Amino acid sequence: MSADLGRADILGAEAVGQPGQRRFRLFVRSPRGSAVMWMEKTELSTLSLTLDRAIAMVTEGQVLRVEAHAGGDQPRKTGMPADFPVNPTREFQVGHMQLSYSEQSNTFLLSVSPLEISIEGEQEPRVVINEENAVSFAFSLQEAQHLSETIVAAVAGGRPICPLCHEPLGNEPHSCARQNGHKKIITIEEEDEE
Repeated sequence: MSADLGRADILGAEAVGQPGQRRFRLFVRSPRGSAVMWMEKTELSTLSLTLDRAIAMVTEGQVLRVEAHAGGDQPRKTGMPADFPVNPTREFQVGHMQLSYSEQSNTFLLSVSPLEISIEGEQEPRVVINEENAVSFAFSLQEAQHLSETIVAAVAGGRPICPLCHEPLGNEPHSCARQNGHKKIITIEEEDEE
């Protein structure tokens, strides 16, 4: 059964865990209930980009994505608030997200459907997007901007990203496919001549 949480009181995103082992979640609370929606880093990042594009379209280019702040990075408060329910009304892995905008109420509506595994008899397990159990909630233009900024901060808090191939960089040498990274990295050591 789908749940319409109505207008969100609290809306945010965060990364949980150590870089390289992190999980990402979107959380929302309203007078009608609460939800925690787990997703991949790329899904969360795509939500941020989609919000930014939608905001730019709605405002006819008056509001654009902020890539940097003067004076360096401004700290952004991220993370779930302490008063968020320990046991939310709904908690699930995200299968599908749909963003819409209402000009009448000047609000965004995000509908999120869970991903479920279906096992019938002796058949192989199937992954199913259960749209009947979708959670939807509304939020303002300003809340959309804040959510996008929060997502950017959560995603950027992990391992650095290669500017060419967009893969995470670790402590080991990076084999970048955009630089023909299929070759092994060799180290050339200089010999001391005496």
